[in-house]
Formats: sequence, C-alpha cells, structure tokens
Amino acid sequence: MIRSPIKQTQFKPTEPKPESGPRKNRCGWCKTKFVADPPWLKHCSTDCGAELGMALAAKQKAKAQRQERSADKAKRDAMKSYPQLIRETQKVFNEYIRLRDAKQPCICCNRETTKVDGLGSHGWDCGHYRSTGSAPHLRFNEDNAHRQLVFCNRDRSGNAVEYRKGLIDRIGLERVEALESDNKARKWSIEDLQAMKAEYSSKVKQLKKEMI
Repeated sequence: MIRSPIKQTQFKPTEPKPESGPRKNRCGWCKTKFVADPPWLKHCSTDCGAELGMALAAKQKAKAQRQERSADKAKRDAMKSYPQLIRETQKVFNEYIRLRDAKQPCICCNRETTKVDGLGSHGWDCGHYRSTGSAPHLRFNEDNAHRQLVFCNRDRSGNAVEYRKGLIDRIGLERVEALESDNKARKWSIEDLQAMKAEYSSKVKQLKKEMI
C-alpha cells in the first residue's frame, strides 16, 4: 500500500493575548460595569451607593417585618382553643371539598347549577354523608364529604337517601359501607389539627391556581 506523503505546514507562533486591564465590577444599582477601588466596592458612584443602601435597608426592614408577623401568628396560634382549631380546620377542609368537586354535580340531586326554579336556598355546601353532629370522628374523612347544594344539605336535612345513592355511584358500595360501619372515636391533638389545616390550606391554594 502506497502512503501519501505527510503535508508540511508552516509553524505560526501564538500571538500574545491583549492585556485585559483591571477587573470590573457591576454596579449593584445601575448595573453598569466599573473599575472598583477598593475591589469589593458594589456601586459605581456616591449616588448609586446611596440608592443601593436605601434599597438594602428597605429589604432588611421588610424581612424583619415578615419575621415579626410570623412570630406573632405563631403566638396567636399557640393561644387558640381546641374548639377554635376544630372550626378553622373544618372551614378550610370544607373549602377544599367544594373546590375538589367543582366539576361534579350535587351528590344528591345531580344538578350542576344552583339556578334552578323552585329551590328554597341557593349555593354550594360541603355536605357530610354522616353529619359532623352524629359522626364527628368522620368530619375530616374525604369519602364522607362531597359538594352538595345548600337546598339538599339544609332545606332537606342532608337528603340522606339520595346522598347514599349518589355516593355509591361515586365511590362504590364497599367504601360507603365502610363509612357506615366506622364508629371508632378519634381525638386529634393540637398538632394534628394544625398540620391538617396547613395541608388543606395548601391544597386549596393549588386547586385555585389550577382553575386560573
């Protein structure tokens, strides 16, 4: 096999890189680049330094105010009574259920709108199949709570017979019977209620965000 001769190339010396000059910082206020002296300087002029200083002071003040509000809220939460925490947790749980079922019809009458002639009351409730009065241990059970027309929940005292039919269609007979046979008492701690309230508050925010 005949090999082709190696092609000779002329050697070119590497040209020296131009001097980069002194290092430049970017002004923290106006964002222009400048030669800092001393090197740690974050602003290019006295005016920018004053503006930057006021902005940083305002940021620190806002942070301190947020921390103070958070500490005050923690103190208020620590002072809340058990019944108060039950009510607050129930409120956010009920809101979550109404949002969760926003695309579902009424669990009882299967209506999709509150604007129906002949209804005594309008609007949507979070209706419990087994009421919080007769089965308080199921007040935060998601199988036991569904969006329900105010008319069915209040004017018809829960409309239990139709609620059961709708519930079987939605979650199945086995889970309905599990609810009906669940008579185990539950006692939530303060920490349990605070955790549930935070959890359902987060779920409510997420559902509202998805609806935008």
